[in-house]
Amino acid sequence: MALPDPLAEQILRIARQAGDEIMSIYDKDFTIYEKQDTSPLTEADLAAHKIIVAELEQLSDLPILSEESADISWEERQTWQRYWLVDPLDGTKEFIKKNGEFTVNIALIDNGEPVMGVVYAPAKATSYVGVVGKGAWQIDEQGQTAISAQPHQSGDTWKIVGSRSHQSPEIQQLLAQLEGETELVAMGSSLKLCLVATGEAHMYPRLGPTSEWDTGAAHAVALAAGATVTVLNPKDPLNKNAEPLSYNQKESVLNPFFLVSA
Repeated sequence: MALPDPLAEQILRIARQAGDEIMSIYDKDFTIYEKQDTSPLTEADLAAHKIIVAELEQLSDLPILSEESADISWEERQTWQRYWLVDPLDGTKEFIKKNGEFTVNIALIDNGEPVMGVVYAPAKATSYVGVVGKGAWQIDEQGQTAISAQPHQSGDTWKIVGSRSHQSPEIQQLLAQLEGETELVAMGSSLKLCLVATGEAHMYPRLGPTSEWDTGAAHAVALAAGATVTVLNPKDPLNKNAEPLSYNQKESVLNPFFLVSA
């Protein structure tokens, strides 16, 4: 079944193409380089980046900000209204551990807001697509299903998304402020935001460093599924008065702490 948005269909095709290349490397021994920030960079990141950029350039003349080509000056970036935000391989640590929890992420950002996003987990053969105002879908071997965030109901156990690779001690402090039982749902990469979008979790508090390309695509999926993504105030765990998380509004591409909530 085709998606109701032709552009999203094309972005999904590009993400899958990059995912196929990633899997060809994932299934064999791969080379690990070192980035300047000492995080591991595999040849899969670079191969996926090349495919995505080439395909997006064929699709439109919008600028592209990718983790693997992030050295674009703020002077140039601040003139952008619409652009593609790409993480060719999110969850590099998960990739190296070979646990399958890594993703290809492509987002369309419009005036600081993610309006479309595709998250593809090639090892799981699962895609998440969100078009704000039109809906969100999960696509896997069982087919295409509309997804929507499910708010916490009184008496239910809070299902809180955590990270396999980055566990923050502040998370426990935040959970203690919630009423009722809590259950931590572990997941890697941008799939954490998708768990809220699908209704499998109520909340994902991020109290650790992320960059804009880590979140843009899954942020769009979450919004399209009815969730909110806001700048996190740890003293207000339900984040009732917070500002939306935004993109390309400052020189740094680092995100503030944030909360994804159904």
